[in-house]
Order: sequence, then structure tokens, then C-alpha cells
Amino acid sequence: MAFSTIITPPEAAPFVGDPDWLFVDCRATLGQPGAGRVAYLREHVAGAVFADLDTDLSAPVVPGVTGRHPLPDEEEFEATAGRLGIGPETQVVAYDESNGAMAAARLWWLLHWAGHDEVAVLDGGLDTWRAAGLPLARGVEQRPATVFTGRFREAIAVGAAALEGRTLVDARAEDRFRGENETVDPVAGHIPGAVSLPFAGNVGADGRFLAPAALAERYAGLIEPVFYCGSGVTAAHSVLAYAHAGLGTAALYPGSWSEWITDPSRPVER
Repeated sequence: MAFSTIITPPEAAPFVGDPDWLFVDCRATLGQPGAGRVAYLREHVAGAVFADLDTDLSAPVVPGVTGRHPLPDEEEFEATAGRLGIGPETQVVAYDESNGAMAAARLWWLLHWAGHDEVAVLDGGLDTWRAAGLPLARGVEQRPATVFTGRFREAIAVGAAALEGRTLVDARAEDRFRGENETVDPVAGHIPGAVSLPFAGNVGADGRFLAPAALAERYAGLIEPVFYCGSGVTAAHSVLAYAHAGLGTAALYPGSWSEWITDPSRPVER
């Protein structure tokens, strides 16, 4: 059975050490490059490899042109996936510290974009895995490299020029959507016409995703939505929740707000 949205620790644990399964540690702290790798070296799911949000799951930033986490080009991502050890039949399990974090959803989205559907995010993240007493390890682990060939779904990655007339969903916190308390980007506000549905509402107090029915109710009424956030990372969490709700594959604006505001001619709403 393939997992393509969410997987629980008890479902994933029997496959630690299975050569057809790959656990990928995606922990990251925004504004603290390298913090995720330090945490990985200290403790991670046994057998897991590490993917860095800034260097593996994003392209280099071009000031004044790109957002804070630009989408890697197709060949770059194929090379990264192959280096991690992802083959055509590999079941990938991506995880963060908890579901309040979001880099695991970024890897989930990138793989779906590349046409690899056998990828799921660990529900509750490493916190829940650790609490269940499941196998952990230290140091660096690697898997043999593979040749990864993507079948890219261009329609689910929407650029700024194609947003007009679309149903836009802003996944940032409500205060940033309103243009208040902006501490990350130099311009505050949101893309005109967008609605606010913060990604943090996808999980409960226990850090686990809401049940599919609750997620379906949360996103009810959206017609072919395009999700965005500050830099295209937390919005992937909402695209994942939308899929887990059984609502299908939503699109993502990868450049998101931090790219939108690089062009002063683009309108801003507060």
C-alpha cells in the first residue's frame, strides 16, 4: 500500500530499514541556516537522511527577483532526489520536529510536482515518533544514490502572471495577512482578493493533522484554489491538508508574498 498524504508513526515504524522506504529529516528553523542539520546529527529517525530547506529544497535567492525560497529548477530537483536515494518505487516519509513545522510538506509538494506520489508526511513529526519510543539514531546516514527522473506537473506550480482570476488562499497568520506585525518581509499586506486560512489551523492541539472530514469542512467552497504564504513553504502544508481531505490536488504559488512584492507595480491590499 502506498502512502501519499499522511502516515502515522505506528504505520511507518515497521518499515525502518526497508530498502524500499526512505525517511527524510527536513527539520529547519527559519532565519537560522544550518539549525536543522545540527538537530539531525544530534537525533533522528533511524535510517533517515537529511534534506536542507535552503540548499536542497530551494534554489539560491536572487535579491529583488525571487522570493525567499525559490523553486529549484527541474534538473536541480532531480539531482537532489537522486542524491537522497529516491528511486521510482521508493516510498518516502518526510518529517519535521512536529506538524507545526513545514519543511516536510515542502519536500512532499516538490515530489508530487515531480510526479512521485509515493510520499507522505509523518503525522506529529519527530515529537510523536520520539514519544512512542520508536527507533532513533545519531550522526550522518546515507543511502545509495539513484537516478531520479521527474514527470513534472507544471499546472500545480502557478506563477505571478497567472494568478489573476484565481481563488487565492493565504496560509500565513492572520495578522500578517492584514498587514500587521510584519517582521519577515519588507512590505506588509496580502495579494488583493485572497482569503486568509492560516496553515496552523490544519493541525490540532496535539500537533497532528485534523481528520479528513474536518479539513474538508475547513476548505469547503474553494474552487481550484491556489495557495501561497510568505515564501512558498508553509503554503505546501495547506496543499497537503487539502489533499488529505480528499479534495484533490490544489495549486501552489511557489514565489508567494516575498516574490510578489519584488515588483512594485503589483497591487497590495491591507
